[in-house]
Formats: sequence, structure tokens, C-alpha cells
Amino acid sequence: MNTNSPADNRQQSTETVIDRIRYIMASKRLSQAGLARLLGVDSAYMSKVLSGRLPVTEGFINKIVIDMGVSKEWLKSGTDIPYSKPSHTTRIDAQVTPKAACKTGIAVYDIDVTAGSAELSRMLTVDRIMGYVDMPQINPECLIVRVSGDSMKPAIPNGSFIAIRPVSATGIVFWGQIYVVVTENYRMVKYLRRHPNPDYVVLHSDNPDYDDIEMPRSDIQGLYIVETVINYERRC
Repeated sequence: MNTNSPADNRQQSTETVIDRIRYIMASKRLSQAGLARLLGVDSAYMSKVLSGRLPVTEGFINKIVIDMGVSKEWLKSGTDIPYSKPSHTTRIDAQVTPKAACKTGIAVYDIDVTAGSAELSRMLTVDRIMGYVDMPQINPECLIVRVSGDSMKPAIPNGSFIAIRPVSATGIVFWGQIYVVVTENYRMVKYLRRHPNPDYVVLHSDNPDYDDIEMPRSDIQGLYIVETVINYERRC
């Protein structure tokens, strides 16, 4: 990644609690109204909080922490990372409808995202689609692939499927979020964490048996943000 690109200058400020709430909205692709619905609060109240006309109460902070898996320490003070818990991804149960029976919903690809090194965009062909999932909880811009290995246990167990969305490798990185990281030689699923050197990133596993990896940003050729972890059954 080119750290001098204009996209890097668009890093969203996280200096205040409201800035950090807006950061979460951006990471989840939520509008103000969408966040209000997710948290079960009135949209007018949400507008007043985000505009600073009403204070950000302890109860409101707790609601975001509980409902969205956000680190309370980060939300209140800006220390820690936004998602210090692996539960920030949504876990759902889903049934996959074979492609012969249905061609609507989110495509599920017969691809192990952690096997091989080819850029995923070249592998996402129609013949690799094994079925479809029609779930309102999944962002329609996502695609679904399989993950093998235990480096991300318990956040992502071996053999799980994940809903991922491609993002610009030179765009905003939501630190503490899980990504599929594509390099010239391999693909892997890791938390992305900030490195003291802005030319590097830290790839962190959920499994404590795995060490962190310090990687130059320039080695990253593609990024896919992990939005959902899926437990599924094949519908006959």
C-alpha cells in the first residue's frame, strides 16, 4: 500500500467520543438512521447526540459496547483498539440454497480464502458458486468464502464461512477489524492493528499460539474486510 496516497489523508478523526462513534458507523457502513435502528433508539435522539446537542451518556456508551462488541475503553478514551473482542463480527446461522434451485441472495463460493496466493477477484467466477444465502443480516455487497486453519480460533473456527467485502488497499483501515490480507505469496485472515511505524501494519491472530506478524504496507496487494462469520447448513 502506498502510505502517501490521498486516501491515507482521509483517515477519520477519533479524537472525541462522537468521532469514535462515527468511526464505528463508517466501519459498519451504517447511516445515522441505521445506527439508531440497530441500537433501538429514536433517530431524533441519535441526531442530537451526534451533533453534540445532547451528551453521550454512560448508558448510550454501554449500549454501543454491548450491541456492537466495541471496546468500552477505546470508545470512552480512545485508548485500546475499537474491537478488542473477537465478537465484533456477527455470527449467524444460515441455510445455503444450491445454485441450481436459486440465483438470488449472496453468492457462496467454493473457495478456501486461506489456500493459495492468487488474487481473489480472479477466482470469483460463476463456476465456483456453490449456492446462495438470502439473509438480511448480510451486506449485499459481500461475498462468502471458506476459511481453514486455527489461527483465528475462537473468532473464526476452522472450516467456517465468512462474508467479506473488498476494500481499497490504499483506503481507510479500521484498526482492530478482521481482514482477508492478500500478498504476492499468500492469503490470510487476521486482525489488522496499527504499527508504530506508519509504513507497516501488525497482523494479529486470535489464537494465542500464533505470533504477531509485522508487514510492510507495500506488501499488501488486496484487502477484504470480514463483516460476518457464518454457521450454515446446506439445503437439499
